[in-house]
This record gives sequence, C-alpha cells and structure tokens, in this order.
Amino acid sequence: MPSIITITVNPCIDKSCSVERIMPEKKLRCGVPKFEPGGGGINVSRAIQKLGGSSLPVFLGGGPVCIMLQQLLEKENIYPHIIPIKDNTRENFIVHETSTGNQYRFGMPGPSVAENELQQCIDFIAGLQADYVVASGSLTPNAPVDFFARIGKVIRYTNTKYIVDTSGDAIKHALQQGIYLWKPNLGELSAYAGYDELSADTAVEAARKVIAAKNAEVIVVSMGAAGALLVTKDITERFAAPVVKRKSTVGAGDSMVAGIVYSIANGKPLSDAVRYGVMCGTAATMNYGTELCRKEDVEYLYNQHY
Repeated sequence: MPSIITITVNPCIDKSCSVERIMPEKKLRCGVPKFEPGGGGINVSRAIQKLGGSSLPVFLGGGPVCIMLQQLLEKENIYPHIIPIKDNTRENFIVHETSTGNQYRFGMPGPSVAENELQQCIDFIAGLQADYVVASGSLTPNAPVDFFARIGKVIRYTNTKYIVDTSGDAIKHALQQGIYLWKPNLGELSAYAGYDELSADTAVEAARKVIAAKNAEVIVVSMGAAGALLVTKDITERFAAPVVKRKSTVGAGDSMVAGIVYSIANGKPLSDAVRYGVMCGTAATMNYGTELCRKEDVEYLYNQHY
C-alpha cells in the first residue's frame, strides 16, 4: 500500500466522561473517564488503522501527557514519530450530559512550540518518500500561520499528494502555496473564496474559483448531515449522507478524510473515495464521545446505500 504520513502540530489526549446533569457550584459525580489520543492528523491515522490500513503519524509533543499519548497509540498498534518539544502536550475534556443528551467540549489552546522544534518537523517530512501527506488540525497558539504552507514547499516538487484540513489563516497560506486536496465546510469555503454565505448550490461556484486559481486540485466540501460535495476541474458530484441516530460529531471530519485518503491510496476512483469518506464520517457520528468510525459500521452503511 502506498505510504501515508499524517502531521499533527497540536495533539492532545481527549478525556471524556458522562454526568447526569451539569450544574454550577456542585460536585458532579462523573462516570468512568475514557482517554483517547486526539488531534486532527492523529485521528486520521487512527481511523485509517480502523479501516484496515496503516500510516505514520508525525506530531510534536512533550511532557507526561505526550508519554501517555504515545502509549495509547501503541495500544492501537500505531507507532508514531514524535518531534520532542519542551512544553507539555495539551488535554481536552468532553462531557456527555445523560439527562439531556447534550455534549460539552472544552478545548485547550496547546503548548508553546519553538521555531527549531517546528523546523525539525519540516526537515523530517522533507527526508521521507510518501505518497500522501495529510496535515490536519489546529496550530499551537504561537506557531507561524504559514507552517502548513512550509510543509507544502518541501514536498511540492515530489510525487506526494498534499491534503490539508485546517482553518483560518493556516489554510489561507497553505492554499496560496497550492495543495492537492482541501476539505472545508461551507463556512470555511465561503470565508476563503470571499462569499458572505454559501449554499450547497453556490458552493460549486466558490470551489471552482479556488481550483481555477490553482490553490487546490480537489475540494471536498463537508456538509454534515447533508453529505459532501466533490469539485475538481472536471467533476462536480454531490453525495448524500445516510440518516442515522447521531450521538456525537467529534471525529466525523477526521474519519471522512481518513476514508478518502485510504480509498485513493488503494487505487479507488476519486468519486468512490469521497463516497466512502462520507460513510466514514457518518459512521463516526453513531458513537458517543470522541470515538471514530468503526469499519463494520462503515461497511454496513456503504452496502446499504450503494
């Protein structure tokens, strides 16, 4: 199988638990906590593993949380390459309120990362021969906004396909450098393409503007329960998502990216890859907390609808 590398600048451990009701000034009795590896690229690698594939997750990490993060990944038979940093890796917290079904997500900002630590990550990627590099998730608060663009520069003249799933200034710089595939939602696409608001119909026009400017070759617009939209220079195709009982949307986007990359790395046509990715994203919503897609759920949804 072609090699896949994922990059996570701001990894974390996602701690999740349940409580009957969230109330102020009260000691809340929580259920047994669950600890899972987190961060965009790490989640993509984990979902690829669940689907039966493999990848190399590369991330920057430090302190005792990073040690635990590595141990959690190794329990899933995933062996990362860690760029060591002096500061501590972050922890996020998710609470499921059982009386209402509501979910509360507390995301921490992340550590300070030095320029030489970031450069070590770039140098490591530059020294590898990979078919696909997936940069996903947020940057740390002090990381330069052009970091993902700098990754793109060192692999630009190779045969590597660069896939980026992030937002804000980070994606603006990466797109200006030029990438293979971008997976925005409607809000992210409208912000970059200069639209006040987009619908599923007007998103095609906006995506074609980005492609015409050679910012990306492929754009997959995720639309939540409405599915996804695939746009290239030659293809416009919309994929509906199956109706399921949604328990959590955490990890749905990462699962979608994983399904797409896993499929195209195995030689599937782009349309089939996005269709499979939509099933992976939908399957992730069927689980509580931070759990990603399960292969058996993905296969069931795919066989039921196609």
